[in-house]
Amino acid sequence: MKKILFPTDFSHVSNNAFIYALKLADSINAEIITMHVYHLPQANYINVSEYLHEIYDVTELSNFENYKDEVPVLRRIAEENNLDHVKISHVLILGNLIEEIQKITKHEFIDFIVMGTKGATGLKETFLGTVATKIMNNVKAVVLAIPERCKYEPVKNLLFITEYQADDTQSFLKVKALAKVFQAHVDCLRVKPQNREDDNNNMRNWEELIDNQNIKLHSVTGNDVEGIILNFIDSHKINMIAMHVHHKNFFEKLFEISLSKKLAFHINIPILAIHE
Repeated sequence: MKKILFPTDFSHVSNNAFIYALKLADSINAEIITMHVYHLPQANYINVSEYLHEIYDVTELSNFENYKDEVPVLRRIAEENNLDHVKISHVLILGNLIEEIQKITKHEFIDFIVMGTKGATGLKETFLGTVATKIMNNVKAVVLAIPERCKYEPVKNLLFITEYQADDTQSFLKVKALAKVFQAHVDCLRVKPQNREDDNNNMRNWEELIDNQNIKLHSVTGNDVEGIILNFIDSHKINMIAMHVHHKNFFEKLFEISLSKKLAFHINIPILAIHE
């Protein structure tokens, strides 16, 4: 059975993303491991060692009680979506979030990480937005990030961002397999800067990978990469975007686009990051 890791901070953003975790688990016959990672509070006592055990006990109890209260919320979300048959287990961990996600991903052979994320707003980057980009860059798993305003809908049109290079091939094969599960159409898109020579041989090589499936290859020339991709998402009714994680600079730009263009964060579709 495949495994999906679902890091949560009990927020509305996380609970909204949990629906995607459930739907994915149901589609690929996977179980879900939810995890909450917490820190010990900073102690300002002169002799910390005398109070450390007491602080630890109180913190453990408080986090356990909070988590115990949140588990029924997740189960209720599963029931409301007729997905209470999905196997779900829960983990509460003291430590550093990124490090603990790396550990459990390796130890439990995690296939997917599904989590909620927020865009950058004002002068302050939100916690989940920062964590999502770090996990995409540092954890060797397929990460599905669900933006705050994303409402679940079946994945019918999936966009894969690529340069049509050999480095993207394995990621593309994973996207193709996932699209088959979802019975979704796949658009592959390359945005070529105006001053770069075109190499159509790469696209011709990729045509052999399509294998008569519901996949279409695109190449658009222009320097406004983010703008072209956003327009493509709108015009082709894309409801999931995927790419190989070596395009991490683009991920960072996606999360910051609301600041650079003075718009609300409007990538309101799931973002699939494939780490090789």
